[in-house]
Amino acid sequence: MISRPDLPSLPRNIVDAAVRAALDEDLGLVGDITTNATVPSGAFAQAVIAARKPGVVAGVALAEAAFRAVGSDVSIAIEIDDGKTVKPGAVIARIAGEARTLLTAERVALNFLGRLSGIATLTRRYVDAGAGTPAKIVDTRKTTPGLRALEKYAVRCGGGYNHRVGLFDAVLIKDNHIVAAGSISAAVRAAKVAVGHMTKIEVEVDTLAQLEMVMREKVDCVLLDNMKPAELSKAVKIVAGRCLTEASGGVSLETVREIAQSGVDLISVGALTHSATVLDLGLDFIASPNQAVIEA
Repeated sequence: MISRPDLPSLPRNIVDAAVRAALDEDLGLVGDITTNATVPSGAFAQAVIAARKPGVVAGVALAEAAFRAVGSDVSIAIEIDDGKTVKPGAVIARIAGEARTLLTAERVALNFLGRLSGIATLTRRYVDAGAGTPAKIVDTRKTTPGLRALEKYAVRCGGGYNHRVGLFDAVLIKDNHIVAAGSISAAVRAAKVAVGHMTKIEVEVDTLAQLEMVMREKVDCVLLDNMKPAELSKAVKIVAGRCLTEASGGVSLETVREIAQSGVDLISVGALTHSATVLDLGLDFIASPNQAVIEA
């Protein structure tokens, strides 16, 4: 699994459930008809998963689980752990076992590993762009349905941080909540009555005037939506350390550094999960000294 002490591994139940669902989708009612028709039962193979592009690895546990779910006798050696950078050609994992197992699990393993590594890679680019400033790069709820825990894990692998996981673990009062509640004060006070003392409360504002209203209430964080860097700097001064400040909206690799230099504590970036490009990886069969190559 993952050896880095600062990067907690994914819970086994989440990994297994995601892999099982993906395999069920791919195998359907009758399994891998191509492999079963063309590859002899019991044929042995060795393979490597290697990077074809530079990036940051995330999702090795899912790739490993995919192979083990298809064939219990498969042997897997992880060469590069999650959170580590790779160059083109770098071997991430070595796999040995029945050729049918390797071929049947290949696409599910690569889909997870490539998707999560793409998120980790993009996150690292944002983190690097803001390096030297106090701002932390955080994700959003703009994730693939059913894969949120995995994608948020990938953000952590890239050096980012997680925002709230869902609608259940933190209060985020946005503009429509304020309209429905009648005012900022009404929304905040109602939230404080409804949730426990351990639940954080954040309020979204679009203007400095709204921010002044929020600061009359005691909240844990303010979300400064679509503000320019100069306005963000003014907002940070108004808050004066009384709560966390989060910049959101209009964040790109070209703008993130200037936003970070405004002094905000957090910068939320939906693109980390909704626009990341899959990292190009491949699985290739290799020959051992006493085995012929089995061609995929």
